[in-house]
Amino acid sequence: MALLLNIDTATSYAGVCISRDKTILASRSHHQQKDHAAFLQPAIQEILKEASISLNEIDAVAVTGGPGSYTGIRVGLASAKGICYALNKPLIIVNTLAVIAAAALENAQKSVLEKDTVFYAMIDARRMEVFAGIYNQELYLLKNAHAVVLDHLFFEGLFCHSKVIFCGDGAKKVEQFTLPFNYSIDNSQHNVNQMVTISEPAFLAKDFADLAYAEPLYIKEFYQAGRS
Repeated sequence: MALLLNIDTATSYAGVCISRDKTILASRSHHQQKDHAAFLQPAIQEILKEASISLNEIDAVAVTGGPGSYTGIRVGLASAKGICYALNKPLIIVNTLAVIAAAALENAQKSVLEKDTVFYAMIDARRMEVFAGIYNQELYLLKNAHAVVLDHLFFEGLFCHSKVIFCGDGAKKVEQFTLPFNYSIDNSQHNVNQMVTISEPAFLAKDFADLAYAEPLYIKEFYQAGRS
């Protein structure tokens, strides 16, 4: 049975949780982006205490490795690496956009999904730009994370699907455009609990990152330079 510590600090939202076989044992969340570093370590201690688990007992640490805020990604990845180094535990890096897509999928499953529905996950990258990735209903990646400028040409160039759901905080920028009938926007906030949908299968597949060489996914250099 996989016992995982999940850490998500890549966006304005931050959260940590302990999961065992897709069951959440304890979790904490935070919405003040500038305070993610101060939030993280106390929150980890709180959920370990609540779940009556010692840090030595975990099987692996999963962390959102980007895209997102440079500072937020750095905070989460540094903490996750530190724990893994100290305890000789494997590291799982989860794409932030996949977690956002998982949240939208969970919300969409409350109704009947069309067969060819895809999730266009977006993270606000300032102005009219977003960091985006496209996923199907099995959360299989259809298009790698990339930077996109939202304009009329963007919508004209979208491939055809029966239904496209834009999700994530970057999807709010889509609201100013007139969308085709089969495009919609999901405004649900992702949370760390939805990481488990991705981190547990990764653990079972032994899809572990190399601690020495694991790097964040920043997408663009200017974002890495500390503009968030």
